[in-house]
Amino acid sequence: MHKPIKSWLAAVLLCLVGSAQAASCGDWPDWTVFKQRFLSDGGRVIDRSMANMQTTSEGQSYALFFALVANDRAAFDKVLAWTRDNLAAGDLTARLPAWQWGKRDDGSWDVIDANSASDADLWIAYSLIEAGRLWQEPRYTAMGKLIGQRMLREEAADLPGLGLTLLPGAKGFQPEPTLWRLNPSYVPLQLVERMARALPDSGWRKLLASSEQLILKSAPKGYAPDWVGYRVGKGFVPDTKTKAVGSFDAIRVYTWAGMLSPELPGRKRLLNWLSPMGTLVAKRGTPPTEVDTVSGRVGEAGPVGFSVAMLPFLIASGQKNAADEQLTRLAAKPLAERPQNYYEHVLSLFGLGWQQQRYAFNRYGEVRPHWETACPASSRSSS
Repeated sequence: MHKPIKSWLAAVLLCLVGSAQAASCGDWPDWTVFKQRFLSDGGRVIDRSMANMQTTSEGQSYALFFALVANDRAAFDKVLAWTRDNLAAGDLTARLPAWQWGKRDDGSWDVIDANSASDADLWIAYSLIEAGRLWQEPRYTAMGKLIGQRMLREEAADLPGLGLTLLPGAKGFQPEPTLWRLNPSYVPLQLVERMARALPDSGWRKLLASSEQLILKSAPKGYAPDWVGYRVGKGFVPDTKTKAVGSFDAIRVYTWAGMLSPELPGRKRLLNWLSPMGTLVAKRGTPPTEVDTVSGRVGEAGPVGFSVAMLPFLIASGQKNAADEQLTRLAAKPLAERPQNYYEHVLSLFGLGWQQQRYAFNRYGEVRPHWETACPASSRSSS
């Protein structure tokens, strides 16, 4: 072969390798689509399925995590700045973000409900701490730790018989002196583990113990509820408002459990306890829209987003055929047909992102994005 041809082939191969490396470092097509559909230029995640075009602290928190997984620091900073300026009155180190912002009844745009949401606060604190580690930015780490400490002061309570427990928000979750409302989807154990390690001399280690009990004991038949009550002297009781139903909140419990590191203590126990849902999905072919977690009665087939959310759990449980069936369902009913549905797209980013090995969680609760090992060091924070 002539030298010019050899040189040309070498150049082509180098180009192909470089393109593949670039794609593996920062190209996440599903995240790109999410940004186009739901993320404003200013960094606001818009739930277009709601009449008030609301933004929630949950949406902002998830976007921070996805931007980190995508090595998209520009988007991360925009989302963080919008969250700080609009949900935390300009200072995330001084207050927890309001959970709901959008169009008010009088036509103005501002905070609608100033109460906090601890699940969002946890994902924000976690994403900041992990961004500080991965992008070597101490400012992020410090901010994440401050949010974590504030959560302990404002969103945690010592429940008799359960111990220090993460409440769903700062206000409104103790309807009676001896009764609290809790949400098991608000406490992904890998995130709580990471916070306990980031703040070792705080109460986060206690929150890890109570969070595991919350997930296990709120599911008497192995089905997670959206909400549950905790009453002193009786333990976990059905939530009177939601009638013990497990649906749009609870689907995330299975997602978080499936993504736990195999080395994390308690993972096997959690997967076994929640296995009735995996068995049900394998038998019916789809997860249900809702489950009566007391009687075990199940409803009709849930949306495709539920199928994608179940992927980590099914895979972790060794139910490959059931997982493949959910992927086939997604191919038959792609989310592109529902471009306004913010929540299904979120569930898809979590479920498919993990299934595609774009990220994983290790024994210590740290997120390990694919780009951390696939990217050359010079490009890890340049997106």
